[in-house]
Amino acid sequence: MKRIFRIVLGAAALLLAAGAIAFPAQRQRAFQAIGISRPQTPAYQTFPARTGDLTAFVSATGPVRSNQAARITWQTSGQVASVNVQRGQQVEANAVLAELSQTSLAQNIILAQADLVTAQSALAEVLNNSQARANAEVALIEAQQALDDAEKAAQSATFKRASENTIDIARANLIEAEQAVDDAEVVFDQASARGGDDPVYATALSNLAKARQNETRAQYNLNYVSGLPDPVSVQLVYAQLNQANANLLEAKQNWDAIKDGPNPGDVAAAQARVAAAQATLDLARLAAPFNGTITAVQAQTGDMVSPGTAAFQIDDLSRLLVDLQVSEVDVNNVKVGQPVDITFDAAPNKTYAGQVTGIAPVGNTTSGTVNFTVTVQIINPDEMIRPPMTAAANIAVTELNDVLLIPNRAVRVVNNRRVVYLLRDNQAVPVVVILGPSDIVNSQLLSGSIQPGDLIILNPPAVPSSRSGGFFFDDNDDGDGNGGQNPGSSAPPEETGIPGSTPDPAGGMAIPGSGADSFNNGGANPGGSIFGSGTPTGSAPADTTGDTARPDGIPAETSSPGGGQP
Repeated sequence: MKRIFRIVLGAAALLLAAGAIAFPAQRQRAFQAIGISRPQTPAYQTFPARTGDLTAFVSATGPVRSNQAARITWQTSGQVASVNVQRGQQVEANAVLAELSQTSLAQNIILAQADLVTAQSALAEVLNNSQARANAEVALIEAQQALDDAEKAAQSATFKRASENTIDIARANLIEAEQAVDDAEVVFDQASARGGDDPVYATALSNLAKARQNETRAQYNLNYVSGLPDPVSVQLVYAQLNQANANLLEAKQNWDAIKDGPNPGDVAAAQARVAAAQATLDLARLAAPFNGTITAVQAQTGDMVSPGTAAFQIDDLSRLLVDLQVSEVDVNNVKVGQPVDITFDAAPNKTYAGQVTGIAPVGNTTSGTVNFTVTVQIINPDEMIRPPMTAAANIAVTELNDVLLIPNRAVRVVNNRRVVYLLRDNQAVPVVVILGPSDIVNSQLLSGSIQPGDLIILNPPAVPSSRSGGFFFDDNDDGDGNGGQNPGSSAPPEETGIPGSTPDPAGGMAIPGSGADSFNNGGANPGGSIFGSGTPTGSAPADTTGDTARPDGIPAETSSPGGGQP
């Protein structure tokens, strides 16, 4: 009977304990009813709020690559005659890496040597234009002289033959002039007996001389109008004038093209023929496209190759770069020139310095996620880094000085709000906060009722259900923890003006590690974003460890049993 009583009593105790968990207002009575003392309030680890400096990072991963890389293949068929390099050898641009046997080449490649000599001679002739310049100058002078002669010939011609009426008038004038001469001769003969000093004689002689002059002039005019060129002769003269003009224009063009040196068009054509012949000849050999290191050798002497057969890989290892994939959420915070900390799994416990050198203007979408390629140069590479190792990088995007810092491990999410618990009057009081940039340890406080020196609980209590009569946010900043409710009010949090579906007021500043597990108290997740956006989707379990010294530099934490002050 006693055994049965003990079993019933034990079952009742279990039911009362379960009720105490479900209904916190009756916990104490439940514990008293079964004769068990109330458990002690857990010890809180606290840390005084303080100001300090903070550097926010964007974290991303990506492969290492060389500054330049090229895969060199054969462009024709033949047999490899020689391989001049080996793997790991450094070469300069245009160095011959391998050659094909001439007897194994196609005929056009073999004849390319003769074509190259001919093209080079033609180019030299075009470039050396002293004789051509002299010939062009002489041709210009001769063309100008020929034009001058043609213009003079055209000036002596007329466009129209004299009319018959004009000729008849000229003939009549001649007849009158001849009659005047006859009349003057009769008078002169009559006066010739008077002697040389007689005025009548002198007048007769003068009139005879004038009459003879008029006769001569009339004869000249008649001859002129009767002897004008015919239309065919005039057309020929002007045709010769047009030809002279055309010749002069051509001579000027030739002179202008050559007076200041070779004709650029002729030079370009000659150079193209040389380049074509050289390109055909170069099919028989492989050359380095830039200064670099031979990182792979597939060619061997005696190999029979065809177009596309791989021969060498060359990389410019003078600069090592990392192509990071940065989320669209974070890319606008990244700027060229920002410093970068780079780590590799292959080089543990070692951090390399880097700098952002480029940001892709267009992103790429993979499985619905938009990322942008950000290129980082490794400033201090060593032999431990080799392409294409995967690098984890932290880009320092924001540097803040003398700001109020909140330890990341103290932040929780309740009803989609970021919450920090303060130890006030030996009670854990939740305070809604809005956080700014974060690093792997702290976040900047943008808004929230927290002052320097306030004790921040690093291991706050587990978040109770909003329907279980739990705590309220201290949104009215009065420090009583009841969120503005009247004393004794038991309204759940979502009924106090903080609905669970309300977006995060922090504007999307994620806590380090938010790429996979929000508020994970550890280092940044290489695949996630430190300077991120969006509302964290969960909270870490309460940290009940009692560590008093932290490797991250945070001063010793204070443990307060029973929720009391340290």
